[in-house]
Amino acid sequence: MKIATALVHAGTRRDPSTGAIAVPVYHSATYQHPALGQSTGYDYSRTKNPTRAALEDALAQLEGGSKGLAFASGMAALHCALQLFGPEDHIILTEDLYGGTYRLVDRLLHVPYTFVDTTKPDAVKAALRPNTKALLVETPTNPLMKTADLPALADIAKKAGVLLIVDNTFYTPYLQRPLELGADLVVHSATKYLAGHNDVVAGALVARDAALGDKLLFAQNGIGAILGPQDAYLVIRGLKTLALRMERHQSNARAVAAFLSGHPQVERVYYPGTGGMLSFSVTEAALVPQVLAGVRLCLFAESLGGVETLITFPATQTHADIPVARREQLGITDRLLRLSVGIEDSDDIISDLAQALDGRSRPVELRDPAAAHRP
Repeated sequence: MKIATALVHAGTRRDPSTGAIAVPVYHSATYQHPALGQSTGYDYSRTKNPTRAALEDALAQLEGGSKGLAFASGMAALHCALQLFGPEDHIILTEDLYGGTYRLVDRLLHVPYTFVDTTKPDAVKAALRPNTKALLVETPTNPLMKTADLPALADIAKKAGVLLIVDNTFYTPYLQRPLELGADLVVHSATKYLAGHNDVVAGALVARDAALGDKLLFAQNGIGAILGPQDAYLVIRGLKTLALRMERHQSNARAVAAFLSGHPQVERVYYPGTGGMLSFSVTEAALVPQVLAGVRLCLFAESLGGVETLITFPATQTHADIPVARREQLGITDRLLRLSVGIEDSDDIISDLAQALDGRSRPVELRDPAAAHRP
């Protein structure tokens, strides 16, 4: 099956007793044993739940992996993946990654790490140490939208004997299948494009080989940050329209990027030409509160990948936990805005951004970065 077909049929044929098209939602914590020493395959829902299993199987198929695992959030999924490594193991990280990933690695797990521009394979090679165990890559990066050469990084990782872990949240398996390009493990914030409607928080891992999948399954069960059945159902429902949504997200993003590139108040647009995410720098910092206050269709809100267009100020929101000097060095400045381009009519999105950039609304004062909510 082509991926658009596989997406539509995610979760189907799971209940042969009734022929239900929609996957049933099993709100059961525990399951009756047929007899001593026997199991239906389901014993306790932390370990396995039929609705979650339908989602996990669908994710494995879509990414071309051997094992999919669903979690309560993208950060829970990443936390599980990092349980593969010990306190002496070194990890190479994409330098401009999501601030929550930085917070998890630096402040909570205290894993030894090195930031590298993973769009430069030679820089990755130079960062390798004898104790390097993994290369964790975002492509495209968040929020500067830089893309990596995954086959080249996979070759480096394989020769060095390290795991290549790829965050595929922005592109999804519809636009990019990292496991087929040599990656060992894929991470998703399924909250975003996979679910697609800003109504559920979820995360996912997909392992290429069974042995790695079994290690992660053990950690998932032990940690217990699993996705509940109702939320698993919502992600499955979202998957069914992913192909259609990604096509619209992408066509809209291209139109918006073209508009912004020609606007006198915009200094630079960061868009890789694929997907629905882009960032842009305005010519002066005073324009940021003006734009955020002025948008009427676009929503000033965190997160991404939903059907509605969202605009975010990374410096005080998604990347607030990264030190200021580091943010400035990377280009995550007080003039950078990030757009998750939705599936509305592109002309309406462009008109909204135009009137906000032109200053036809009263600006609001931004929150103090030190007191900002940090998701």
